[in-house]
Amino acid sequence: MILGLFIYLPLALLGCVAASPNGWDRVQACYAEELPPLRANPMAREIPWGTPSVHFSSLNGTLSTCCESLDGVREALDEIDKQFLELLNRRMAYVQEATRFKHTRESVNVPARNKQIVERAKREAVRLGMPVSVAKAVYETVLKAGIRFEECIFDEYEESCKSL
Repeated sequence: MILGLFIYLPLALLGCVAASPNGWDRVQACYAEELPPLRANPMAREIPWGTPSVHFSSLNGTLSTCCESLDGVREALDEIDKQFLELLNRRMAYVQEATRFKHTRESVNVPARNKQIVERAKREAVRLGMPVSVAKAVYETVLKAGIRFEECIFDEYEESCKSL
């Protein structure tokens, strides 16, 4: 589902300061539900810093890494963005469909259901090894936007029925 498409992992990793010699020991703090306090860091790094963190297995069993340049990273993110929007479009179509089964505008927003969805996303983030804070923030935003969209659908449909 959408969890596999979080495009913000590289940005989250870049926003964390790794102070240990091997570069990534402290990054684990960036995978929690709440991010550690961010601090200014005037240190300039040799580019690229750290070691590649995205690994792929090829069909012949060799391991390759992404990416050789920032442009390569951006190309991959652009492709993921496209897939993310396609899935988000599909999700919003189902949100619209859900509106047909709601009797009142108040039944559009179901906080207990929203909490259940966010909690499931956080558990899935842990299973996938992605930042829980990103999963939580993305799902809360998607749900909030979906509620507004569904309220609009509900209101507009109701208005169109009044004119019949």
